[in-house]
Amino acid sequence: MNHPEHTAEERVSSRTVITVRAMELIVALALAVASLITMWSNYQLGSGWSSYGPEPGYFPMRLGIIILIASGFVVFHALRDNDRTPFLEIAQAKLVAVILLPLIVYVFGIKWLGIYVSSAIFIGVFMYVLGKFSWWKSIGVSALTMIAFFYIFELQFRVPLPKGPLESWLGY
Repeated sequence: MNHPEHTAEERVSSRTVITVRAMELIVALALAVASLITMWSNYQLGSGWSSYGPEPGYFPMRLGIIILIASGFVVFHALRDNDRTPFLEIAQAKLVAVILLPLIVYVFGIKWLGIYVSSAIFIGVFMYVLGKFSWWKSIGVSALTMIAFFYIFELQFRVPLPKGPLESWLGY
């Protein structure tokens, strides 16, 4: 049976980054803005009923209205409940940042290095730093994985994925 290291009572809390109430309001606002954009664009397409049936924006317009109403309910409940418990604490944010920041660098690295080299570096660094694998296992697994992916996607399926200078040097 799995036993977590710290139960909810034992967990040491850190400073709050954002509360549940604030997060609910942010998500409701984002959904409201997205639904208003959806409603506006589908109104321009035509959201009524023509002699041939529904116009192109008919169903998306209705979905936008439903989402706007739902976001209004979320705002109402967030203000009514006034839940000030932590949604995200600094300790949790650090754990998220350990994954998110390298992932952002990886995504931007695809443009300059290509998907295969960026992915090999990403996998290798994660194995070495977070997984505590030896450097030779990290390099071996990341290189062999990307060689397999290159074979599958480029040679077998012929799916053009973003390539960098290494692939150009190899003639791909």
